[in-house]
Amino acid sequence: MATDRHFFNRKLHSLLGVIPVGAFLLVHLYTNYLATLGRERFTEQVEFMETIPFLIIVEILFIFLPLLYHAVYGLYIAFQAKHNVNNYGYFRNMMFFLQRVTGVITLIFVVWHVWQTRIQIAIGSVAPEGFFDLMVNVFSSGAMVAFYVIGLLSATFHFSNGMWSFLVSWGITVGPRAQRISTYVWLGFFVILSYIGLMAMFAFINPV
Repeated sequence: MATDRHFFNRKLHSLLGVIPVGAFLLVHLYTNYLATLGRERFTEQVEFMETIPFLIIVEILFIFLPLLYHAVYGLYIAFQAKHNVNNYGYFRNMMFFLQRVTGVITLIFVVWHVWQTRIQIAIGSVAPEGFFDLMVNVFSSGAMVAFYVIGLLSATFHFSNGMWSFLVSWGITVGPRAQRISTYVWLGFFVILSYIGLMAMFAFINPV
């Protein structure tokens, strides 16, 4: 019974990391990337997001609660994990280790980022049209820039490498060749997502 429950929890944790948490990451990166097109385009997108009906309910049910479950169970996995070099080899064990480390870093980063941004809008401290200026102010600190770079790279790596694991655990990439190709694909995805995120940061650091 305990084994069945653990299997279900692992599957649910894996699935929520893709839908909706992973999907939200992609949407969030896209929204931020619009800052590279200028303040007006970014603000237009933020204001559009704020018009989603029952937004707070949508965020709680489809973002925050799935993220909370994924984070809490992910921490459990991280502290219970045992590396197995003989079965997986050095590279894959390193990815396994980095997945756990970046998961913890991403959790800290997300909590802080949500407090700095979404909560400030929710409590009325910042209006949606002032969100661009808020981010410019955040990145006026070198320490915050470094923190966000680490958090961003952790999040994009955690998602990309997590997708590799998702495809394996759900029986989609079962053979060595398929898993090797998947490694290259998601490594490329990590690079692309990181580039998008860093370009968005640069747009706030040097606004035009």
